[in-house]
Amino acid sequence: MTPDPTVPPTVGAILAGGLARRMGGGDKPLRTIGGRTVLARIVGRVTPQVARLILNANDDPRRFDGFRLPVVADSLPDHPGPLAGVLAALDWTAAADPSIAWVVTAPGDAPFVPRDLVARLHAARSGRGAMFACAASQGRTHPVIALWPVAIRDELRRAVAAQGIRKIDLFTERRGGCAVAEWPTNPVDPFFNVNTPEDLVEASHLAEVYSKL
Repeated sequence: MTPDPTVPPTVGAILAGGLARRMGGGDKPLRTIGGRTVLARIVGRVTPQVARLILNANDDPRRFDGFRLPVVADSLPDHPGPLAGVLAALDWTAAADPSIAWVVTAPGDAPFVPRDLVARLHAARSGRGAMFACAASQGRTHPVIALWPVAIRDELRRAVAAQGIRKIDLFTERRGGCAVAEWPTNPVDPFFNVNTPEDLVEASHLAEVYSKL
């Protein structure tokens, strides 16, 4: 399956640079749900939507060797949060394929991310004439699940490195905020994320009940 030709070429970036404190440490994307890792589920859902897929993660990249994805570490020190992962993805795209102008980011702990994520974010952005787009469900926005222009990377670097901006919303509001694409939550919220051991149990149950997820 290839990406929709009507959608601008887009790099997908799975953000897996978090510290997973509520999970007791370790890599949340490598936890298993229904016999498959969280990361394998995300890769399977996002790959058909994008021109290229990368993984943003820090420390030893060899733990992700089985996925055969470029592993891109934060370029900024001290784990300054998801914006550092976004910046790493934008920088990688600019260097690896300057013809691609867009990056979609998704967290490494959302095993049911929708299969129409990229197309709908592009539609929301272009429909509003916005610079960014982000996903929403149940009336709640998910800033990490977003569409980013590669051209914003130098401004983003200044915001994070020099101005101490850590929250995605604080950055995107500078340019008019995000256009929002809303998804239904039946039979399951596609942005359910696995933050705790209890979430992992719930995700396993959802994957079993809704086998097509």
